Amino acid sequence: MMFRRAIFPGTFDPFTLGHLSLLERGLLLFDEVVVAIGNNPAKKTFFSSGERLAMVLRLFGGNNRVKVCSYEGLTVDLAREEGAGFILRGVRTASDFDYERSVACVNRKLSGVETVIFFAEPELEHISSSVVRELLTLGRPVDCFVPGGMLDGDAERFGGL
Repeated sequence: MMFRRAIFPGTFDPFTLGHLSLLERGLLLFDEVVVAIGNNPAKKTFFSSGERLAMVLRLFGGNNRVKVCSYEGLTVDLAREEGAGFILRGVRTASDFDYERSVACVNRKLSGVETVIFFAEPELEHISSSVVRELLTLGRPVDCFVPGGMLDGDAERFGGL
């Protein structure tokens, strides 16, 4: 039987319950999922690359079916390096779908890597990293939007969560 590995790329600034849902659903299809935290020097993030990596490792460090890494460059290059034949993505809106479809076509053309798209669960489709960042900036609680324990090391930074 063939080992099936997928890359789950994103900025994850921060990782949300929506991301968690996609990952859990991805593990139903794949033997291993690589949570690939993208670093784009042109993109300003709320959390540093190291903070984002540490947060996701806090969540999945003990799960032998989840690998966590950070990367720069094209996701298909990382997929090739990791021996992954799939990219896992999620969509919340029609505009998300149009964008992801275009990227999936380019990725397949460049590398043969297939993209698997999950639609957000209705009860989670309102959650986005940008909403969480805004709430954090305003000192508001975000525990209903992010996995439990993920921001534990950062609670003081935001006046308690």
